[in-house]
Amino acid sequence: MAHKTLALATALLAAPFAHGHYIFSQLIVNDQPVGTDYTYIRKNTNTYMPSFTQDVINSSNLICNQGAQRATAETYEVKAGDKIGFKLWYNEFIEHPGPAFVYMSKAPGDVASYDGTGDWFKAYENGVSGSASEDTNWGTWQKDRIEFTINPEIPDGDYLVRPEHIAIHEAHVGKAQFYMECAQLRVTGGGNGTPGPLVKIPGLYSAEDPGIAFNKWAPNGAAEYVMPGPAVWGGGASSNIAASGGSNTSSAASAAEDSGLTAATTGQTSEGASSRGHAGSRAPGSGFGVSRVVGRTFQRVEDLP
Repeated sequence: MAHKTLALATALLAAPFAHGHYIFSQLIVNDQPVGTDYTYIRKNTNTYMPSFTQDVINSSNLICNQGAQRATAETYEVKAGDKIGFKLWYNEFIEHPGPAFVYMSKAPGDVASYDGTGDWFKAYENGVSGSASEDTNWGTWQKDRIEFTINPEIPDGDYLVRPEHIAIHEAHVGKAQFYMECAQLRVTGGGNGTPGPLVKIPGLYSAEDPGIAFNKWAPNGAAEYVMPGPAVWGGGASSNIAASGGSNTSSAASAAEDSGLTAATTGQTSEGASSRGHAGSRAPGSGFGVSRVVGRTFQRVEDLP
């Protein structure tokens, strides 16, 4: 009887994890888990709790989460072009609407001693396909991980790699929820690309950004979602325009090409741009980069004649 009572208590305690908050604790490389929870990911003291806009937007805790520990994490060697994933702890699923990102920052030396105060670039994003009001339209809905492919042109070196999910169901009242961790990776076999646009963390988001203060509950329907942060680095040289991309159609096109998509220009420029963020959304499961930008039509390479 005591064993049954303990099992029931454990199940009840674990129940909130399965349907709400989450932790990116397990590194995945080429679809295979490496190490165990937090072997290569810096463990934080925030556990499964989210960080809210007002608490973290201008805080160093936005880098790798509150109390992230450099001393305990190991560094894993990967190759440029490898598929990298970050799996949720305890068989959780992402069940909040909102975008997912992966940012990377090259350490000046050993990543184990790097605090993440250098420059960051966006390596991946996953947005919404269709109405942002519908939770199931978000690419990460009910997924158990964030995955991306390291750009083959990335320079070799040690990197902090930061998966992030921003839950927007309370964003309209200034309470977007931020879930982020940092993995320590050593990249080999790369190229001579110049990642960018470059941003600082904190500094890449503002509480007033359309994608951070978004209202999915608007009475007349949600507006088109504007992805916060800079454009995704598409390889090669970067224009290095910090936290922009809405009006930079070439940046959007580069990101689309790197996600296995080709842009067909309609003669219009991108709309809905802001000083931060870029208009457009990434359809679920289409690699990395954006797959739809206002004023541009994107098609998968395999769909073209």
